[in-house]
Amino acid sequence: MMDSDSAGPAADPEAVPVGEDVAEFAEPVRILLVDDHMVVRAGLAQVIGSVPGLVVVAEAENGEEALFQCQRHRPDVVLMDVRMQGMGGIAATEAMGKYHPRVAVIGLSSFADPATVARMLAAGARGFLPKSVSAGDLSAAIRKVHDGETVVDPGCLPQVATAFDPTMPGEDDLELSAQQRRVLALLSKGYTNPEIARYLGISMPTARYHVSAILVKLGVSNRAEAAAMAIRNRLVSNSDF
Repeated sequence: MMDSDSAGPAADPEAVPVGEDVAEFAEPVRILLVDDHMVVRAGLAQVIGSVPGLVVVAEAENGEEALFQCQRHRPDVVLMDVRMQGMGGIAATEAMGKYHPRVAVIGLSSFADPATVARMLAAGARGFLPKSVSAGDLSAAIRKVHDGETVVDPGCLPQVATAFDPTMPGEDDLELSAQQRRVLALLSKGYTNPEIARYLGISMPTARYHVSAILVKLGVSNRAEAAAMAIRNRLVSNSDF
């Protein structure tokens, strides 16, 4: 786990860029780095600068400055430290959801306690990763949230589950179809919509329909919460395949 004095995720020479075959990107993904430690921002900038199609457009050391830089530079993705002096990451993420709703926020923290992860996701973040994340996983997460996915480090999902209301409905109360149980199982493993479609041999619109239906039936607002509920309440099992 990287502490606040570390220089961010180290470049991984063996990491395979997202998509596994690197293509020419017409428009780079614009990224804003928000962390109150300059050495962390420098480490993140070095990693991101080595990945084709990703570009750091601005940096900020607290939530207030992040909102200003967001207005000025119009980033696509914000890497947001959770604990900072002044306005912290949770409050800044809530404000971005209000004033810059198209921006995707990924929370980064050395402290992945259940309450922090759950509050960050509830504030509107599309992802949550530990600061110890590898360069390959970080670049993959940036691309996924930019494409509308929600990305939570697998190690955090059980922690997220503990932070939600334990009085959740059982599978029999949810009326999930067999196909939707299969989709939920894959979603809980971190599969994206395209990956779900390929695995199950269904179209992308059908995959999106099932994911949306699952969110409605579970009464949650995003994929991370759905995965957390599935894990906590054992809504899926290997028999679903």
